[in-house]
Amino acid sequence: MATITFHGNEAQTNGELPEVGSTAPEFKLVSKDLSDIKLSNYLGKKKLLNIVPSLDTGVCATSTKKFNEFAKQRDDVFVMVISADLPFAQSRFCVAESVENVVSLSMMRSRNFAKDYGVLIENGPLAGITARAVVGLDEDNTVIYTQLVPEIAQEPDYDAAIEAVS
Repeated sequence: MATITFHGNEAQTNGELPEVGSTAPEFKLVSKDLSDIKLSNYLGKKKLLNIVPSLDTGVCATSTKKFNEFAKQRDDVFVMVISADLPFAQSRFCVAESVENVVSLSMMRSRNFAKDYGVLIENGPLAGITARAVVGLDEDNTVIYTQLVPEIAQEPDYDAAIEAVS
């Protein structure tokens, strides 16, 4: 269990991020066309998981747009933004903000991803959605970088995340 804050008020997650050097837990999330997407679909490519509470917030939108700019220049890294938002809302956001280089994935059908990655917020006003985190994976789905952002209203360390998967 990790402690984070939301505007200074403490909340706990259900666990810890996967350890650097470990194999990332498999997941099944929902894409904008409502198909299931698995982590194993992307073996052979580096991956950057931008885990956000909701694309309908300023910080989540900013991080998605910044990682989109990175992904625009790198075809060797697959960037995913993962949230509790419905695929329809994620799609509207991506169209409205011209986000075309990251794949938005929803936890619509299950919270197993959040549980397995230790980012499910268990108490407080945001209970049931994810904490803000970034996870970098190599081509074999080995965890090479993690950051659990301690304050949900803060942006992640973009430079460190990008450097880890570069």
